[in-house]
Amino acid sequence: MKCPFCGHLETPVVETRVSEDAAFIRRRRQCGHCEKRFTTYERPEVSFPTIVKKDGRRIDYERVKLLASFNLALRKRPISTSQIDSAIERIEEQLLNLGVREVQSSRIGELVMIELQKMDKVAYIRFASVYRSFTDVDEFKTLVDEVQR
Repeated sequence: MKCPFCGHLETPVVETRVSEDAAFIRRRRQCGHCEKRFTTYERPEVSFPTIVKKDGRRIDYERVKLLASFNLALRKRPISTSQIDSAIERIEEQLLNLGVREVQSSRIGELVMIELQKMDKVAYIRFASVYRSFTDVDEFKTLVDEVQR
């Protein structure tokens, strides 16, 4: 790696540490020419598929939007943030394993519903009632009956 101070190409690693959550590696390097030290970070680069909305627009995947959906559905429910994070990680893993460049937003909605159904029935019904755009009470009642079985 090139030294940010003098541009010399020989910058051996003098110390390596893995972050607490193992999400990245921190490396301390020292320039072989000017002997100044600097830090680099190594993180995995993942490419999520582009999300295709119902109206045909294409947007980049954003974890914060998925988190917001979970938080809204799980508002005032006894579910920990670590449970939510685990659910999002499972969804992200499935998205990456699809091996496609684009995915319909409806597919992500279905994945969220599967996770919510396992976590909390009330949150599942909340999300499904908005996601499926119920037009009358009978559709809502059918969903509640399914959950109670």
